[in-house]
Amino acid sequence: MKTALLAAAVFMAPSIALADPLPSWGTSASKDQIVAFVDAVTDPDNPDYVTPADRIAVFDNDGTLWAEQPVYFQLTFAMDRLAEMAAVDPSILTSPTLEAAAKGDMEAIAEGGHEALIEVLNASHSGVSVEEFQASVTKWLDTARHPDTGLPYDQMTYQPMVELLRYLRDEGFRTYIVSGGGLHFMRVFAEDAYGVPPEQVLGTYTATTYETAEGKPTIIKAPGIAFIDDKEGKPINIERTLGRRPILAGGNSDGDFAMLEWTTAGHGPRLGVLIHHTDAEREWAYDRESPIGKLVDGLDKGPDMGWVIVDMAQDWNRIYTGSE
Repeated sequence: MKTALLAAAVFMAPSIALADPLPSWGTSASKDQIVAFVDAVTDPDNPDYVTPADRIAVFDNDGTLWAEQPVYFQLTFAMDRLAEMAAVDPSILTSPTLEAAAKGDMEAIAEGGHEALIEVLNASHSGVSVEEFQASVTKWLDTARHPDTGLPYDQMTYQPMVELLRYLRDEGFRTYIVSGGGLHFMRVFAEDAYGVPPEQVLGTYTATTYETAEGKPTIIKAPGIAFIDDKEGKPINIERTLGRRPILAGGNSDGDFAMLEWTTAGHGPRLGVLIHHTDAEREWAYDRESPIGKLVDGLDKGPDMGWVIVDMAQDWNRIYTGSE
């Protein structure tokens, strides 16, 4: 019996060792480059070996780890929350912008630009404790559905990227989210969706205050944006928070360009990964002209910097975690 078990173990060992760490990725140069990089930096006998302490990988969220069309999901949440709040107290709709947002009028918000967006976020995201706010996000994620796919928003994560995050962690990387999205919003779902704990989520954050009510200390979300974690803000926030330069960075838009540029400019082996939305059939195709996820500099300059440009239509066998 022992001989039979040993023989079976020997027979099975090669298949276990050769298991594909990225099964939702098709055979492609992009996948090969990523795997080759990970193999090199985790092999002690390779001159490009990187110690585990320095194996840090950072990823944008919107458009990189989950979808971002037709609008950023957090804005949909903000408008839904505002409508819910107004149903209880209509007096909170103190401007045409807030009235439009409560009705789901995205065009009016877009016309109002940055000021309109901040007004909606202030009205829907402030005046409550962090715990209360995050409970409202959890409730929304449990019930809201994407208008095009019908999927829950937290099932519109990209299966290939979920696999990449898991693969990196299995190889001794620490994985971080560094996004323009709201810090307290993303921390609600990041661990379940991506395996990234709250303390490894960096994002835009509102002003906050420390208050004591009925003897209970709490953190209150106040109006106003304290820090925007986008463009040059991303590497600034990474350096400030982590104190180390990552060796791998992933994004999908020019809002991520500075993060990838800074990451890959460091000494030693580095890798930048850009997700190019080319799949109009299974997702959306957009880049240079898109108001959301605009990608110009990455396409023009990324290849010369050695970045991997992932062609979603060609390189991924599957898109969403929640789809078959």
